[in-house]
Amino acid sequence: MMAKQPEHWALGAITVVDRRFLAATGAAALLALSAGLANARELSIAIANMYGALSLSPPTAEQMTVCYGFGCARRWRLDFTAGDRKRLADLLAAGRSSAEAERKAVQQAVVWFDRRVGPLIGTNKRVGNADIRTLDDAHNFDCFDTTRNTTSLLLVLEEWKLFRYHVVSDPRYRGNVLRGQLPHNTAVLTDRATGVGWAVDMWHQGYGELPDVMPVEKWLNEL
Repeated sequence: MMAKQPEHWALGAITVVDRRFLAATGAAALLALSAGLANARELSIAIANMYGALSLSPPTAEQMTVCYGFGCARRWRLDFTAGDRKRLADLLAAGRSSAEAERKAVQQAVVWFDRRVGPLIGTNKRVGNADIRTLDDAHNFDCFDTTRNTTSLLLVLEEWKLFRYHVVSDPRYRGNVLRGQLPHNTAVLTDRATGVGWAVDMWHQGYGELPDVMPVEKWLNEL
């Protein structure tokens, strides 16, 4: 996809009171992060900076910010209801038998998210592979948006302790114009047992369709 700038994330870990992050990103970003956390959840530097760079609060067990309009130009707060939580818990319960089943359950959770927010913010009109060339920012996500939205949803599911086999990891970036590979980003889950990272990428798919879920190494080499 055509991105404004390639996004790169560093690895590491940071708590909401880490002074190293304060020095790197400034007091305003740290305060925004702290205000959005329901507890002292530890975020990696990469994920913390992903939110702090846009002055976004990370998700909590109760809510998340939905990005849309390309580059998170438009924002909407999703407050999770008791019904939302039950539905997501039921979806993830279907994946309790294995890591593969859990990844399939995550696909269904992403579809749930898409259908939950679509009629409310207009992204039920969205198309796959949308970017500035689509000329319809009000109804679409670019990969900048889908990476943040999917990461936020996964963090919420993790906060609710719905994952048995996976942990949320830093988003990943690809882009090699020499190979014809345009800049693109994705959310990532890592298998606890194998250490294999799995891309969870809804950008290529249209409204209400299953997101791509594949090993990160495969995702990195796709065009």
